[in-house]
Order: sequence, then structure tokens, then C-alpha cells
Amino acid sequence: MYLLVLLLLKSLTSHYSMASIFTRIVSGEIPSYKVAENDAYYAFLDINPLSEGHTLVIPKAEVDYIFDLDDKTYAGLFDFAKKVAKAVKSAIPCKRVGVAVLGMEVPHAHIHLVPLQSEADLDFKKEKKSLTPEQFAEIAKAIATEFNKI
Repeated sequence: MYLLVLLLLKSLTSHYSMASIFTRIVSGEIPSYKVAENDAYYAFLDINPLSEGHTLVIPKAEVDYIFDLDDKTYAGLFDFAKKVAKAVKSAIPCKRVGVAVLGMEVPHAHIHLVPLQSEADLDFKKEKKSLTPEQFAEIAKAIATEFNKI
């Protein structure tokens, strides 16, 4: 009986997928520290940052794997990320803004933009920064201000 219930649940959920956490952020269902947005893309601070200013850039369309995006969305995502990266670099003292595409932790295509002082700063195994809500808000505002200048 238990196995039958599991199979039934699996068949039902395979037809109706739940929105990813990122889709829920875009819709406003879950709050975020937004730094930039347009009709197709959204950028917000990572709440488990490698460094201050660590930003996630996503397409609003929910596609799990970045290389499954259609060509127009893929190119637009990287164009948008480039503008966000320039804003991050202007707002956060750093030598470079590193780029990483991992995509294993959330089933929604996304790009990590990480302010770097050295290549070692782009190590996802290291301990994450702990910031207060006020610090997150201040950083998001600074990046958003720079983005709006571009």
C-alpha cells in the first residue's frame, strides 16, 4: 500500500512541478536583496555569500540547466550579468568579479558573481560570510545605485 501511494504521488508531481525558490523570489513570494531587474532577468544577493557583494543572476524563465536556455535567453542572461558585474565592481572594492556557473543546488539556471581579491576567494567549500540584514540591504542598495548608472 505504501509503495502504491509513493508511485501515485510521484506520477502526480511529475506533471506539476513546484516553482523553484528563485521563481518564488522573482514573484515576491520570498524576499530578496534585489540589485537589478528587467523584464527577463533578476539579480539579487546570495544569502550565503563567499564575499560581500556575492550576487546571483537568473533568467525569470524557470529553466533548470543553463545550457538548456534558448540562445536568446542565454545571451541576454550573460549581457545582463555583465552589467551587474560592472555595478558590483563599482560598489564593492575588489580586484575582479569572478563568474561561476554551478547550478547543482537550485533547479533554476543562475550565474554567481563574486567579488574577488584573489582566485582563492572563488572556493565554494570555504566558510560563507555572515552578514546582518542591514549589511545585506546596504550592499544591495550600493550595487543597485551603480547598476542604475550604467
